[in-house]
Amino acid sequence: MATTSSSGYPVQFSVDYPDGPRNRLTVLVRAILVLPIMFIAHLLTGGDPSQYGAYGNYDFAHPWKGMENMGTGAAGVGAGLFIATVLMILFRQKYPRWWFDWNLQLVRFTSRVSAYLFLLRDEYPSTDEEQAVKVEIAYPDVPNELNRVLPLFKWLFAIPHYVVLAVLTTVGVPVTIFGWLATLITASQPQWVFRYVEGVMRWIVRVMCYSFLLTTDQYPPFGFRP
Repeated sequence: MATTSSSGYPVQFSVDYPDGPRNRLTVLVRAILVLPIMFIAHLLTGGDPSQYGAYGNYDFAHPWKGMENMGTGAAGVGAGLFIATVLMILFRQKYPRWWFDWNLQLVRFTSRVSAYLFLLRDEYPSTDEEQAVKVEIAYPDVPNELNRVLPLFKWLFAIPHYVVLAVLTTVGVPVTIFGWLATLITASQPQWVFRYVEGVMRWIVRVMCYSFLLTTDQYPPFGFRP
């Protein structure tokens, strides 16, 4: 069972910074190598066949746009599981454990794909092993921890986060390009680039868990901190 970390927030995300020199060849052709595993993730998350995202839709012309739209796909195949979870919390005060486990494992898998795509790691994303990307989401005690009416409005309350993340993901485009070039030249991704991408991904996962996966009522913190 996932547990809350010492930071107090019930959603934790981290990626281990790679030790040693990076594989420049795989970095060079990363956008091609990632396609098979992205297709598998697309089949699990659903959506437009021309798009795929970290947890939903991915726009090949705008790589960071997929991270910005994480929530929809990870909330279930389409919107069905999201709506079902809203109804279960509202009327039964339940969050079925297998629904939660599905969402948790899907978030973990798509996070590994995103980390590989955005050059945080060089190992090919596993469909089931944790590898160096760690995602922990606390299973909620629904009657005691979740307001039964709040799921109807969380997407609205999260709008300030959407605005900030839109800016951060836009900035992430040149940051990612710089990191790609730096890694090709030096065989090492600058730590500040790594921490920026990791921080944005952590922020998005927390907002997604609040507004779409509905695993917590704690409002997501603004910032990159773990």
